[in-house]
Amino acid sequence: MSGKLYVVGTPIGNLGDFSPRAVEVLENADFIAAEDTRVTMKLLNHFGIKKETVSYFEHNKRQRGEIICQRILAGESCAIVTDAGMPAISDPGEDLVKLCHELGITVESVPGPTAFATALAISGMPSGRFTFEGFLSVSKKSRREHLEEIKDEKRTMIFYEAPHKLVNTLSDLYSVLGDREIALVRELTKVHEEVIKTTLKDAQELYTDKSPKGEFVIIIEGKPAEIEAEITLDDAVNQAKALVEKGMSINNAAKEIAGKTPFKKGDIYKALV
Repeated sequence: MSGKLYVVGTPIGNLGDFSPRAVEVLENADFIAAEDTRVTMKLLNHFGIKKETVSYFEHNKRQRGEIICQRILAGESCAIVTDAGMPAISDPGEDLVKLCHELGITVESVPGPTAFATALAISGMPSGRFTFEGFLSVSKKSRREHLEEIKDEKRTMIFYEAPHKLVNTLSDLYSVLGDREIALVRELTKVHEEVIKTTLKDAQELYTDKSPKGEFVIIIEGKPAEIEAEITLDDAVNQAKALVEKGMSINNAAKEIAGKTPFKKGDIYKALV
């Protein structure tokens, strides 16, 4: 192993989910880039791995990323891990992976659990098409813009949220999206793992009285398809009659309504005359 970046997925709760290959990669890497070295040290100690760790997180990622890449280009191998789940998914590791690609550094995957996919799998929500929206911004302006952009989204939507922000997030989602079917998935792979099938309105009320605990994945149904009312030929003819009464010629009225309905202009014209 040399001159590579290994993107290593770590357990999202249960250490038993850490793969043998992931253990091997961490044992053989020259150093490990970690979101929080204290959290990573618990993982390393559990598996008896002794390895140099360097911090790589949101506020030092630019400067530290360049240093990490210099070491990789000099022939060292680096494994990047996050506190839980796959690095680079809603995570500053995304920047390091991008920088490695720009510098021609090989990036190799060592996949592990990912919270949004795991949550969707046990949620019972539609999974054929979905969009991962990550965390909503704490900025009110950015948050509102984000929600306005997705209010007509028809695919299942997935969000991450911390317990202390959950109530406000549910309230904002309800105010923009209206009431929707949702699944709240919490404490994935841990002792108190739970899937709560409810609605945005009821969830908002539930956690106003009950303090949320654990990290949450919020899964929301997409905007329901609008069911168009069936229109009959009589309805189309009546619409055309209304136009004629306002002064439009029978021919033009039949043509206009034919363009808005499934019926032929000739059929509407015959009924009018």
